[in-house]
Amino acid sequence: MATFGLIEYEQASPEVRAVYDDIMATRQTGWVNNFWKAIAHDPAALRRTWLSVKEIMAPGALDALTKEMVYLAVSASNQCGYCIASHTAAARKAGMNEAMFAELMAVAGMANETNRLASGYQVEIDERFAPE
Repeated sequence: MATFGLIEYEQASPEVRAVYDDIMATRQTGWVNNFWKAIAHDPAALRRTWLSVKEIMAPGALDALTKEMVYLAVSASNQCGYCIASHTAAARKAGMNEAMFAELMAVAGMANETNRLASGYQVEIDERFAPE
């Protein structure tokens, strides 16, 4: 259960309802997921976070599937069960299959392992990796 509970649409202030309406319109859905309902206790944080997510996850140089898979990999690394579930569903909707998921988790796991090794050994960065 969310720390302070969830703010459902019917209970929401006009300011929160406006964000909920934008979420549903942008995502072309008739519901708002629990993440947004939980942070709606702070309408400014709700609005700020939604606008950021909306901008970052919008079409750009990376396609929707790539963005969702990156989000999923970071969520797995940060051990956010909610975000793993949410972005696995979004990635599947965007075209991710089981083989892609398995490979993504292998890459994320390997990156975590080698990151920790490089940090632990305090490996100096090779000159060849410097930007030109």
